[in-house]
Amino acid sequence: MKNVRDNSHPADTKDTEPSLSSLPHKEPVFEGKIRPSYLDSTPHTPAVVRPKAGAPNIIVILLDDVGFAQMGTFGGMIPTPALDRLAQDGLRYNSFHTTAMCTPTRAAILTGRNPHAIGQGAVVEYATGYPGYNGLWPRSAACIAEILKQEGYATAAIGKWHNTPMAEIGPSGPFHRWPTGLGFEYFYGFMGGAVNQWEPTLFENTVPVINPDRPKDYHLTTELVDRSIRWIDTSNSVAPDRPFFLWLAPGATHSPHHVGKEWIERFKGCFDDGWDVYRERALELQKSLGVVPPDAELTARPDEIPAWETLSADQKRLFSRMMEVFAAFTAHTDHELGRLFDHLRATDQYDNTLTIYVVGDNGASAEGGLNGTVDAMTYFNGIAESLPQMLERIEELGSARHYNHFPAGWAWAVDAPFQWMKRIASHLGGVRNPLVVTWPKGIPARGEIRSQFHHAVDLMPTLLEAAGIQMPGSVNGTRQQPVDGIAMNYTFEGQGPSRRDIQIFEMMSNRAIYKDGWWACARENVPWQAGEALDLDKSVWELYHLETDFVQGKNLADRHPEKLEELKKLFWEKAEQGKILPLDSRNNRMDAAQADIAARRPREYVFRSPIAGMHEGGAPDLKNRSFRMTARVDLQTASTEGVLVALGGRIGGYSWFIRNRRLHYCYNFLGIDHTCISSTEELPTGEIYIELGFQYDGGGKGKGGTVTFKVNGKECGSGRLERTVKTVFSRETFDVGMDINSPVGDYDAPFKFTGNLIELRIALGD
Repeated sequence: MKNVRDNSHPADTKDTEPSLSSLPHKEPVFEGKIRPSYLDSTPHTPAVVRPKAGAPNIIVILLDDVGFAQMGTFGGMIPTPALDRLAQDGLRYNSFHTTAMCTPTRAAILTGRNPHAIGQGAVVEYATGYPGYNGLWPRSAACIAEILKQEGYATAAIGKWHNTPMAEIGPSGPFHRWPTGLGFEYFYGFMGGAVNQWEPTLFENTVPVINPDRPKDYHLTTELVDRSIRWIDTSNSVAPDRPFFLWLAPGATHSPHHVGKEWIERFKGCFDDGWDVYRERALELQKSLGVVPPDAELTARPDEIPAWETLSADQKRLFSRMMEVFAAFTAHTDHELGRLFDHLRATDQYDNTLTIYVVGDNGASAEGGLNGTVDAMTYFNGIAESLPQMLERIEELGSARHYNHFPAGWAWAVDAPFQWMKRIASHLGGVRNPLVVTWPKGIPARGEIRSQFHHAVDLMPTLLEAAGIQMPGSVNGTRQQPVDGIAMNYTFEGQGPSRRDIQIFEMMSNRAIYKDGWWACARENVPWQAGEALDLDKSVWELYHLETDFVQGKNLADRHPEKLEELKKLFWEKAEQGKILPLDSRNNRMDAAQADIAARRPREYVFRSPIAGMHEGGAPDLKNRSFRMTARVDLQTASTEGVLVALGGRIGGYSWFIRNRRLHYCYNFLGIDHTCISSTEELPTGEIYIELGFQYDGGGKGKGGTVTFKVNGKECGSGRLERTVKTVFSRETFDVGMDINSPVGDYDAPFKFTGNLIELRIALGD
């Protein structure tokens, strides 16, 4: 395949090189003959667009928050037999790189562009008003699904998406940045960054899945694999000659670490020796497998992470259990994905399926902080859960009751032998992820390792070249901006020099540039802290020669100052060209992103029919302010009940509902405090006006306030919230007339309102 241009060029549509093709293809010309009678006429049916003969099926699997030393296939302490078997049938890559965060990596894979160049420089929840970070995927960077679809592939995205702006995730869309608007003919999955694996918020195409019939042993990963198998079989049943493209992105192993107890018990006691020992053992396994050089040494433990031996007995007991849950989640994921590959083998589709298995969209996550969390939403709200609180719930970890996340020490451990982890794009622990590529019919090598330096942007051109498809210069009338990726197909033939000579990295101002084997970088913060205002004059740059230092362990900044200055200068040039500026060191930009959305939204919302599935970021923002909710309802009988409005679920949220002829407001403070306030008088039947007012105490974020109920203008009850959520409730949605996922209150979801909700108004105070 011809690359549109090299990876160092900024994203700029005016410089796109000429292309021989554009999409869509021209409408076919009728080549038959038409006469007054069909007896004298000749029909002509245009040929169906199909890729070249023998073009492979394509599956891209993308896991979440995975360390280099997590899977047994790459020397981790967690057995992954399904991935082992896949690697034995193909290639393992040990110098493949992501972006240190999920949204940007997904954008890079799907478009072949550096993520900042298309507004995806951070997760969409952190979108700010700068071109590299606005979250607005442009039409000038067509998704590979759109290209493959128009070239004859069946296309589906199943699992996690996380590339649609928050304000567009809801019943009114717009939908052109949803999967089905970007070339996927079918979508089934979740739109945000993470989801409850037991009670997930899901969409089918653009419609929320409400009140699904789930088995008692339901787990999301199982359903996603079942859906994938069903979609492949359905597609093949009516068009067996049409190859398919499946994007399968489970929520694993992102928090919450949810998995059944039977899986957790398999790992009981396996991690009692702690994270320092884990890294030592992993390195030896990695050497034995050949995924790291025999002379590799472990990088040092950061000062910010305590040595395992310094922890208390209670800390060790809790932290070991958290790692057991995480390992079980990993092993369960491998088992479920193995069912997909077994199905392909059983149906004779495996050999001509090109599988790109990206083992993590970034390194393992330290967002659980130094002590881990029972509810990961506490991280985004700056709340510290105490050790006694978490120990009380140790046996519930992995269940639907919690949103648990392990401590940063384990993230560092499973990123062995590298430094740091997710969000730290300056160091390999954040950006070097395992990659397995298997295509029995197209890749003769079996069980070999490839060490060429490559990046997530290189996968899109790799897939197009394998399918025999040229990157079009125009898609749906929009001229395409340069592709930054370099096809990796040459690596299928054997080991040799890398064709990628430069790549730039940035995440939360942690930054790096790779050039001809050298790596210059600067780290500004750690993931579990808020991040201070950036003083570029105080940045400390490091220099590594990766050609001789696989683990990025020997800082050569003092020995080669001229090389460091050369690379620093090059970084700033590429950062300016590639829309990476301005650097922003805030580890949590949700407040800024939500404020930006709120500034563009009304101060009063009016709902006249039930809705479901609106992302919290685009819903009325009731945090840190006074507000008033009023509803005109028809209570047709004394037994009329149900949710009027709800946001969130078990892990955090609020719900205003009617039950037993009374108003109720339940407020779930991040699973830590539950406050339920009820009206004092029974509601009359018929059409009535009801009101919930909240008077915020003020004095900063997360403060308390007073809730007051009124019925037909008469006050009928009040109560206090001593503290409120200041940044984000949960990963679940805003719903009117129901609560579609895990329940906020003491009821069974979706607890639809059985009366007539004529109108609901939400008025926001300052």
